[in-house]
Amino acid sequence: MAGTDRMKLVLFDCDGTLIDSIAIIQETMTRTFRSFGYSEPSVDETRATVGLTLDVAIARLLGREAVDAECSDMMGYYRSLFVQVRSDPAMQEKLFDGIRPMLEQLFLHDDILVGAVTGKSRRGLDHMLKTHGFSRNFITTRTADDCPSKPNPAMVLECCAETGMEPSEAIVIGDTVFDIEMAKSAGAPSLGVSWGYGAPAELLRTGASSIAETPSDILKFVLEGAV
Repeated sequence: MAGTDRMKLVLFDCDGTLIDSIAIIQETMTRTFRSFGYSEPSVDETRATVGLTLDVAIARLLGREAVDAECSDMMGYYRSLFVQVRSDPAMQEKLFDGIRPMLEQLFLHDDILVGAVTGKSRRGLDHMLKTHGFSRNFITTRTADDCPSKPNPAMVLECCAETGMEPSEAIVIGDTVFDIEMAKSAGAPSLGVSWGYGAPAELLRTGASSIAETPSDILKFVLEGAV
């Protein structure tokens, strides 16, 4: 199917951009902090770390400047709990309204490659893609198990290298300043979304070219080359 005039690589963040996962993240973080003898972070505090790799997020929530051995232990404990917490029907990672039809439209375009750049673990991303039937459509993906934490540009640069694209031919779509900073560091344009865990004004200040108010806006920006 015809689309843009030139090939584009569209790289999506996951948590807060494609899926609403704050409930499961907060519940698992709460249980982890309690098990290690710490008061649990508030939802707002947890939300502010979404997008970072888990060990870096935990360090920030503990007020530590760097990841230490305890942060790594807490990350391991969190991951051991996550599957158990996810089994609760109330904790399912649901696609935001409008995401599925938007993605299905993108998948129809032969000149658009779709990928994911996420702070999720490899297991978590693979589960999400399989659950929603997208495994074959995301042709390049990078996770917290593959690359340094956002805003390091490695996720974007490696996806570009894998697909033979230049960063300028990629678009990073995300909901936090970490996504936008990562794109900027990689030399890729970025698009913020309004429905996630970051404030749209902050995304614009950080360097997002525009803000998508709805998933259908993503189609407009990508297909019309407005990013």
